[in-house]
Amino acid sequence: MKRIAVLTRDCAGVNAAIRAVVRTAAGRGVGALGILKGYEGLIDGLTVPLTRRSVSGIINLGGTILKSARCERFLSADWRGRAAETVRRLGIDGLIVMGGNGSLHGAHLLHVEAGVPVVGIPATIDNDINGVDLALGADTAVNVALDALDKIRDTATSLERIFVVEVMGRDCGYIALQVALAGGCEEVLIPERDYDPDRICADIKAGNAEGKVSWIIIVAEGKARAEDVARAITDRTGFETRVAVLGHIQRGGRPTALDRIMAARLGRAAVDALLEGCTDCCVRLRNGVLDLWPLDKAVLPKTTPVESDYRLLKLLS
Repeated sequence: MKRIAVLTRDCAGVNAAIRAVVRTAAGRGVGALGILKGYEGLIDGLTVPLTRRSVSGIINLGGTILKSARCERFLSADWRGRAAETVRRLGIDGLIVMGGNGSLHGAHLLHVEAGVPVVGIPATIDNDINGVDLALGADTAVNVALDALDKIRDTATSLERIFVVEVMGRDCGYIALQVALAGGCEEVLIPERDYDPDRICADIKAGNAEGKVSWIIIVAEGKARAEDVARAITDRTGFETRVAVLGHIQRGGRPTALDRIMAARLGRAAVDALLEGCTDCCVRLRNGVLDLWPLDKAVLPKTTPVESDYRLLKLLS
């Protein structure tokens, strides 16, 4: 294997992983190319050479130096074929794809349909890759959201308000539940479980009767809109409610130490996997161990037990 290429989506820790891939490859005598703008760039042949020097000083940067873009064309087998032609034309012997379900599914299809050697690195703030304990970027996203929440709590306590805080998480409540636990919140609404607005409002009224003057509810965007939840609480309780939608700040920020270290380990492991002839798999962290996991299993819906942590949240609130 003489040349590998790297394709990315954006989240904290990806640049650190790019650095690890490029420098591991260089140490093994293998050249590296960066694919610009994700699968769009792979189809169009947009690349940049990556060397030890070109990845200097990026370990602490959020996002991705290779840029990222959604690619509707890649949903078509014809365009995926064009992407595979790019791989062959550029002399790419193996492709490392960093991203979430969509990116890893695309890598799987490239291998199945065109025989492209691929290894994935789970990188998504939602932490929704099946069989993976922790994806790259998730820890940073939780800490970014938690920092914002701590500031919101200052206001909620001072003004004696109920705050409904919306965080990212379309199909997975990982960020919401982690932030709610770490932030000492009173309630969390996540896609993995149903919620009862009447019970929540009854709890608020009961707490208020006992002298509780502030309340913070975390909502995952895939479960409900914060504005709708806040309106329902005000209508049922008569108490003032405020909304904060954290949005895309959760995708940015300097990666935490955990994400940087994990990026180093995953990046090295991905290069080694390609050099050992492994393909159609991702490198993953599972029960504290780094191993390989088939992509066709990684892209299945993830089922995460949440009841234990939810009960703990309610016990401590």
